[in-house]
Amino acid sequence: MDAIMAQCRNTALIMGVIALIGLLLQKKNATEVVSGTLKTVIGFMVFTIGSNAMSAVVNNFSTIFNLAFGIEGVTTQVEVATALALDTYGTEVAMVFVLGFIFNLIVAKFTRFKAIFLTGQHFLYFACVLALVFIAHDCPFWVTTIGGGLMLGFFGAAMPTLCQSYMNKIVGADNLAIGHFNTIGYWFSGWIGKMISRVSPQKQKDSSEMKMPAFFQLFRDFVFSVALFMIVLFYVAVIAAACNGHLPEVREMAGADIWFIYPFLQGLQFAAGMSVLIYGVRQFIAEITAAFVGISEKYIPDAKPAVDCPAIFPFAPTAVLVGFVGSLLGGLFAMLLMVVFKSPTIMIPAAGICFFSGGTCGVFGNAYGGWKGAFVGSFIVGIALCALPLILYPAFSALGIAGASFPNVDYNIIGAILDGILGLFTFGG
Repeated sequence: MDAIMAQCRNTALIMGVIALIGLLLQKKNATEVVSGTLKTVIGFMVFTIGSNAMSAVVNNFSTIFNLAFGIEGVTTQVEVATALALDTYGTEVAMVFVLGFIFNLIVAKFTRFKAIFLTGQHFLYFACVLALVFIAHDCPFWVTTIGGGLMLGFFGAAMPTLCQSYMNKIVGADNLAIGHFNTIGYWFSGWIGKMISRVSPQKQKDSSEMKMPAFFQLFRDFVFSVALFMIVLFYVAVIAAACNGHLPEVREMAGADIWFIYPFLQGLQFAAGMSVLIYGVRQFIAEITAAFVGISEKYIPDAKPAVDCPAIFPFAPTAVLVGFVGSLLGGLFAMLLMVVFKSPTIMIPAAGICFFSGGTCGVFGNAYGGWKGAFVGSFIVGIALCALPLILYPAFSALGIAGASFPNVDYNIIGAILDGILGLFTFGG
């Protein structure tokens, strides 16, 4: 019986069953059912391989950072935090994830919120946050899965509506929504752009008129930006540790590698793990999402697709780079404030989040406020992306989700509110 229960908690198999049900509901032929199901299971296994590689690097970095500065350094790398959550609480997260999709369709069918959230990986990230908050309060399994699923489904349909007026301005039509759980940040950036346009009535200089250094074009390559950022972070930590008399420990961690080449290799290993993880995520998410898309197209014809943020990058490509720079500077500023105020935990901005979430803030800020709106909006949201995870991190680290955090604004604001509400009740024995 124990062996059977262990298999029931195997997240790869759970994802495969979810894909199988979705494919059967679409009445796919036997070949497509078998292929889609196996692709989902294999995709999740690939995801696990990548997450293990990334987690190992993050653990090494956290150890060296602690040696160097005597404080806990936490990267705002959502993929690593998600991998840790799935490894420990995979069943709960998977159930919240699939119920969230189902409730998203129900909300879109019967309410005025018509967005169908198609960014499956972001649904997964938010499912992790919601599940962890419920688990942190010792909620029963059924409360965690049903409560988390209901919230995920509702916010998946409702949150894109917050940004819709700005999306219409950016895209030039009302046929697309943003499916990325940083919508509060995007709305705020758009609002900042509007305020700038009101303060300066003359037409704001669009970001497309700016000349950005050629170097920043390299950051369009996600893997490059992640590798470079992690290499820099590792060198800072290793050099600081060496200066503080901890070079022997660094040499021991480096093993057969030369200690001053070790940070370079660790940064590349992290980026390689990220590449593998993203490939796996895209493979298993694609099969599950396709099932729900097919169902929504058939039964909810007036639904609006909520798509991933890169879909709007072509509308203002320079604003993406302005937003990336602004968000990164905002994150570094937040990190500096944590050091100044002696926070026991230091959140470290992640290049990937700064590029995707910060870059999208740039596009929203640019819509009305030009390059000024793009920069100011992304800078302020960059502070939030780095600082807000401090709210839920103590609860998550107590559950074993340590060394990495969930950075996006929606996760943390909604998660913190849920955490406060659940704190009013007593669960468990």
